[in-house]
Amino acid sequence: MNHRSSTARGFISLAISLLTFFSTTIASAQGRLIRERFQQLTRASEWRLVASQPVHFNTHHPQGMVKIGEHFYVSSVEVTERTTRFATPQNGFDRDAGAGVGHLFKFDGKGNLLADLKLGEGTMYHPGGIDYDGKFIWVSVAEYRPNSRSIVYRVDPAMMKATEVFRFNDHLGGIVHNTDHHTLHAVSWGSRWFYRWTLDVKGRVTNAATPPEKLRQRNPSFYIDYQDCKYLGRGEMLCGGLSNYQRGSTRFSLGGLELIDLASGRVLHQLPLELWTESGLPMSQNPFWMEPTERGLRAYFLPEDQTSTLYVFEVNTK
Repeated sequence: MNHRSSTARGFISLAISLLTFFSTTIASAQGRLIRERFQQLTRASEWRLVASQPVHFNTHHPQGMVKIGEHFYVSSVEVTERTTRFATPQNGFDRDAGAGVGHLFKFDGKGNLLADLKLGEGTMYHPGGIDYDGKFIWVSVAEYRPNSRSIVYRVDPAMMKATEVFRFNDHLGGIVHNTDHHTLHAVSWGSRWFYRWTLDVKGRVTNAATPPEKLRQRNPSFYIDYQDCKYLGRGEMLCGGLSNYQRGSTRFSLGGLELIDLASGRVLHQLPLELWTESGLPMSQNPFWMEPTERGLRAYFLPEDQTSTLYVFEVNTK
């Protein structure tokens, strides 16, 4: 073996390990600040729009978002054939599978597309909410119907390369990696169930073949359906989402953010989010990202389909 090549590979391996360590450490510190400051927010907290950046490509139907450095990564579903509901359920499904393409977009702060990674297989083309653990982006891609199937991937954001981790017999979204306890967590269609899997030291899921009913617990919160979730450390995740309410002919959409204890599934702090686009979409309609600022929190939202705008809000907590 060439000694120089071996030494070079050793330095590269060490550099990657150190980068991962520092990225994870920074993420943990930011998660702690986000958790502490989010719990200080109330409905009276004043959110200020500080930027609205048009995105210069077709985003289709965005689902989840993370920000790594100055770049944004957004999961999205491109629907080429809409699902059609059956008159009566067939084989346990209320609709057909439709057709489409799953995407993970990478773009810069000016809204310019840098990369487009296609995700999914066959009728599994619907990516859900995503999260970043300091090394990988985690994303599930499911059929666009409840009680279906999913593929869970981890993505190297630098290389924009996806690796399949496991497959599962339910529609999964809002996936997060609990780096403290080496577990994966996700929500079902409509976030009515929480799922939990265990990872071994090599990042493999040890209980992927366990029947779904033995891996899940009910979500006791109902006022919003979780769409996109972020792990904050200490066994807690922050989820954003929305729900539609109907009274007669009037339809109303309300968004919100909730801090959730992963062990119990209980909400630790919930915040209705009274922020809408000019067209009436809740800001937390699917993708969001949160980061601490000097005096509070900064939130990024991408609620619109196809022709999207990245909205940036700040809120002070001190």
